[in-house]
Amino acid sequence: MVNIGNDWDEILDGEFQKEYYLKLRAFLAREYRTRTIYPDMYDIFNALKYTPYGEVKAVILGQDPYHGPGQAHGLCFSVLPGIVPPPSLKNIYKEILDEYGTPPPESGDLTRWAKQGVLLLNTALTVRAGMANSHRGMGWEILTDKIIALLNERTEPIVFMLWGANARQKQTLITNPNHLVLTAAHPSPLSAYNGFFGCGHFRQCNDFLEKNGMEPIIW
Repeated sequence: MVNIGNDWDEILDGEFQKEYYLKLRAFLAREYRTRTIYPDMYDIFNALKYTPYGEVKAVILGQDPYHGPGQAHGLCFSVLPGIVPPPSLKNIYKEILDEYGTPPPESGDLTRWAKQGVLLLNTALTVRAGMANSHRGMGWEILTDKIIALLNERTEPIVFMLWGANARQKQTLITNPNHLVLTAAHPSPLSAYNGFFGCGHFRQCNDFLEKNGMEPIIW
């Protein structure tokens, strides 16, 4: 039914046979058949495909995919190569510049982060074109909450970066003292100046990873 192609298949064994997911699957089949839905159906689980369970060093939580043409490809805040980085991603790059002095890349494709162990997970994995949050409450949150809870069970330390009110609500799922939880305002232009800029999360994340004997992320 769903084949991730790495250790997530075993970790999530049985989840895709549950009633909520079968209902979600039927809903998505109708949606993809009758409407424009993002991302492409083959990209829905890219966050899990690029970042195996056992290799997760950090988690960045988004809300739902970008709903404009050619943007979403299954990684939160990331856009396909050749697409101008959206405002939230530009603000993320600005914060990295302020923390490290590293000029941002032209590309908004964050696959390079995912392959270093940054799980770029949205809480809902699909969306209707031009309609933010249109697939909210259809069942995705049950699955993504389960993914966060499974990561919480890991003994190896993980950094959870929760930006904005929706992401911060997931804090209740992260109870393992081995992990580091970092919270801030959302990087959207509407809120970035209310606590995202200056949060220092990228450097704090790497400091924590290095302290625990792991390679830092090249942001």
